[in-house]
Amino acid sequence: MTQLTKLTFKTVERAGSAKDPIQDRRSKITAAIEEQQLVLAAHLKGQDYAVEQKTFIKNEQGERIPQLRQRTIRPWFFEQDAGWYVQCRYGARVLLVDGKNNAVFVKKLEDIGGVLDAFKSAAQAGELDATIAKAAERKTKAA
Repeated sequence: MTQLTKLTFKTVERAGSAKDPIQDRRSKITAAIEEQQLVLAAHLKGQDYAVEQKTFIKNEQGERIPQLRQRTIRPWFFEQDAGWYVQCRYGARVLLVDGKNNAVFVKKLEDIGGVLDAFKSAAQAGELDATIAKAAERKTKAA
């Protein structure tokens, strides 16, 4: 025990360990909207937007080796009814941004950028917190 007597022991609570779930949700949706702005920019150029993702594969010896692969990001906007619809998503769920409707209609593809900016501003201001919280709830399966 002589080695431990040389050390200074204290009881401490770790600071910053409790994350705010509301801020986490806001930052997650803001990052997703920024990614959609990059998808829109690529779409306007006639390209697909993809990000590199690190995956692991097994070689002949059975070892796991890292490999980079392209992952295409699906756009939140689509063409229909002589215009474009833009949906705001949280993960795989489509949000009812105004409480009733799940999409915003614009006439031209160039107008989608303004809608994404409005989504981003609303998310940062906390206007989407209740909608995101509702979408983030896990639904239980009925027995």
